[in-house]
Order: sequence, then C-alpha cells, then structure tokens
Amino acid sequence: MEPSIDPKNGFSSKTKTYQSLRPPVPLPPETLPLSASAHSLSLLLRNPSPPETTTLLIDAKTGNRLSAAQFLRHVESLAAYLQSNLNLSKGDTAFILLPPSIEVPILYFSLLSIGVVISPANPLSTKSEIFHQIQLSNPSIAFATSSTAGKFPSTASFHRGIVLLDSLAFRPMMATTSTGRFDLNKVRVNQSDPAAILYSSGTTGRVKGAILTHRNLIALIGGYYEMKPEATEENPPPDVSLMTLPLFHVFGMFMCVRAVALAEAVVMMERFDFEVMLKAIEAYKVTYMPVSPPLVVAMAKSDLVAKYDLSSLRLLGCGGAPLGKEVAERFVARFPDVEIVQGYGLTESTGSAARTMGPDESKQYGSVGRLAENMEAKIVDPITGAAMPPGHQGELWLRGPIIMRGYAKDEEATANTLEPDGWLKTGDLCYFDSDGFLYIVDRLKELIKYKAYQVPPAELEQLLQSHPKIADAAVIPYPDEEAGQIPMAFVVRKPGSNLNEAEVIDYIAKKVAPYKKIRRVAFVNSIPKNPSGKILRRELVDQALSSASAKL
Repeated sequence: MEPSIDPKNGFSSKTKTYQSLRPPVPLPPETLPLSASAHSLSLLLRNPSPPETTTLLIDAKTGNRLSAAQFLRHVESLAAYLQSNLNLSKGDTAFILLPPSIEVPILYFSLLSIGVVISPANPLSTKSEIFHQIQLSNPSIAFATSSTAGKFPSTASFHRGIVLLDSLAFRPMMATTSTGRFDLNKVRVNQSDPAAILYSSGTTGRVKGAILTHRNLIALIGGYYEMKPEATEENPPPDVSLMTLPLFHVFGMFMCVRAVALAEAVVMMERFDFEVMLKAIEAYKVTYMPVSPPLVVAMAKSDLVAKYDLSSLRLLGCGGAPLGKEVAERFVARFPDVEIVQGYGLTESTGSAARTMGPDESKQYGSVGRLAENMEAKIVDPITGAAMPPGHQGELWLRGPIIMRGYAKDEEATANTLEPDGWLKTGDLCYFDSDGFLYIVDRLKELIKYKAYQVPPAELEQLLQSHPKIADAAVIPYPDEEAGQIPMAFVVRKPGSNLNEAEVIDYIAKKVAPYKKIRRVAFVNSIPKNPSGKILRRELVDQALSSASAKL
C-alpha cells in the first residue's frame, strides 16, 4: 500500500480518493473473449463435488431439484435451440417478463452464453411502463408466460416472436438431444460486450436502461468467488440459499449468477409469501438468504416465526435499502446465531460497491460496510466539488470494473452520471468513518425507496398533474417501518374541487405498478418551490413529519 494511503480507512491524502481495504482480486485479461455465463460455469465446475451430485436449483413449491450437471445440459440445449431454431445471435436483445422459477436462471445463462443481451422487467409493470422499456432496449425477442404476455403493447414488434415459458413448446427446447449440445465457448463474446439492460430510475426522472457488460458481471462474481470463506467443520459455508428477491432486479439477478458460480443450491419461490418462506427455510434447511430491510423487520416482529424450525439459518445478506440500527439489533436479539451482513450498490454498479464481511464487521450497525474489492471511491462536496476525507459528508462517487457502460439511448443521462475518467456519481449523500466503513446519510437524488424498489417522484407528479381536479402536486418519501419509505402526495385542489384522499390514491393505483402507488395524501394551498420552479421537497418532508408528531 502506498505511504499516502491510510491503512485503517484506505483514504489517500495525495489523490483524495478511497482505495478498497480488501485484497485485490485477479480478473481475466480484458482482451480475453469470455461471457459472464462461461466464466460462472467454469467456476462452478471447479467445485470439488461432482456436478451430478451438486444440487443447484430447488423449486420451493414442488420440491423438484436440478443438479449442476442437469443445469449445464439444459443451458447448453436451450442455447443451441435459441441459436439454430430462433436465429438468435450476438447483439440481439431479449425482453424478459417472467415471475421467478427454476427456468429463469437457465434462460439467463443460455442467452448470455450466445451473446444475447438480457433485459428483464418487473411483471407487475403497466403497459405504458413496458412500452417505455421496450423503446429503450429495442428487443428482437420476448420471453413471458401466458399471464404476463398480455402486458406487451400491441405496437411492440418482436422479430423473433414471443416464447411462453409455461407453454408445452418450451420444455423440449431445454431437452438434451444428441445434436442439441452447445459449446459454451463457441460464440466469441467479448467481455466489453453488453450482457444486460436493467431498468433503473437513475438519479432523476423516468426509468432508464443501465447497460451492464459481461466484464461487469465477471468482476462482480470474481470478487465473491475469491472472498468466499474457507469451509471448516465448525463453519461450513452457506450452501443452501433461498431466493426471496425478484430476478429482474439487479440484486436478484447477480445473486442468481453468484449462486451458480459458488455451487450453492438456490431454493426458488414463484411468488413471495412470508409463511411459505418460513416453511421453505425449515423444509430445505436454508442457511443463507439475500433480503431487503422490510423482510428483516418482519422476521424480527412476526409471531409466525416461532411456528417453524429456522435453526439452519446462519446468514442474511441485506441490501436494496439501508437497514436501521434498531431493526438490526431487534433481529439479532431474536436470532442470536444468525449473522446479518449489509451491502450497498446500485443497478449502475452491478448491484455492489460496499459490504460488511464477517462477524466483527457485521456489528457495525448502520454502516453498509467497507468498499468492495477492486473499487475506488470519492466523497465529493456537492457545493464546492472538493473531495473529502473521512468523517465528512458528500456525494459518493465510485470507480471500478463493476461500473456500467452507460444508459441505453440516453446520452444526456449517461454524461450527467458518468465522468469521462470513469467515476459514477451515485447521487447519495455519504461519508466514510476513520475505519473505512461507509454510511449512507440521505439521497441527493430524489428517489423514494419502497421495499428496495425505486420510485421516482417526478413520474408520479406528472400523473397527478394530469388529473382534472388537481392544480399542482408534489411527491415525497414518508418514513414507514415496514416498507422503509412510502410515496406521499401533497396535492393542491383546483378551485371548487372536493377531491378526497381515496380518489387520489385510486387514480394513481390504476396507472402504475403496485410498489409505486401513492399511500398517503395531504391537501395544501400551494407547493413550495425555489425561483427556478424546483420543488422544495425538504420543506414538505419536514411539514409531513411535524404534522405526524403533532398528532402523537
């Protein structure tokens, strides 16, 4: 380590940047042709247990299991079919509108192995939201189920058609035949090629398509692979994980790819249900779960938990939104043998950037951990632009091999988010402490985090302002113990209107996905704005909180 770098926190007094305190992880040469799929499967095959006896996927509902050998054969067969029968080739994009199932990881790996860009979206999205996403990604094929296919707008044109995973035609596509094998290294996929377009609200405004490359995924998975703890008799590694996360979300997608690389068995739930989750932990002896904070709250408070044997659970990986100290302490008091590790990342950083590792770091409640391997960070004063030392707040900037290429079809947003020298501006107000732990203070960007989903206020404000009885409106995050934050609307009625809260909530509910719904409304005479017309959201947040405390 350079003399100018503080070994306690990684801060360089010379460059004013933070270096990761984790050991650097060696990555394949960037010029080596390699898909994220081939890379993860090569790591899987290094697992000492034979592929035939290594369970990789478990259907929570049916108990159906897939071994690593079966998974590999399905990936090879499906890749061969997609290439030869549907004429999919490198550079095509696949729009994916699917609920979780054990077929989804097979589909992801098959598409990635032939260089097709995967673009998964939330099956709960509305037609107008899906239309916008299709415009960004320009897909040539879509994968859906009979229940989600109806969401595609009639104007959407998929040149290679729509494949329904719950149709009788899909299963034979994965079936192994003597000629249906596919060499995973046959297609020359460069690490710099796009692997996925994932939908993110970015720093402001409408949904954007973040372009992640194969290199981004390879760097991310390489870090997890190299950092996995050594297995011992007293401390076997987490080897059965339960997927509670949506697979279209960056957190769910990378945890899925990671589990394959690390040869972990993944229990898949078709739809999330709290008691079904508890039953699955007991039935399949789940040791590890990636979760969002609301699930930690539920486990700490629910009476249902006592009905099930959760003794196999050893580790929760919490991300998607900050986990409060009180919630973490309440959980640990109830589950003293379960460690919670926290992490921080954005869609634009392939879902990672910082995390806690090990029992000592996990006790740093309130922190999202230390900077991930191979990463650099800056804390930039949003007013002066100066890079700040430990203990000082500013916007977090990140640089490293997991940072996205940019936003699809949005050069302006890309230029506003990515600096020419590779720094990603996160829009989050943060600081590092003297030991290199990162703390998220607030969001400079105006997104609302509802159960780890991003809700852009501007989108809801535009919809509210389209209501004939509304003169003006603003949307803010309102704190909620279960969801983290909920969207709250401040509404100015048109003169003579008697519009009520239920009408406002119902109007928006019909136009957006469930997680974006307005859940609280206050009627006001005017919306506070600065001279340029920008809504002074902080004033409204203070008004909402003071009004709530006055009612207590």
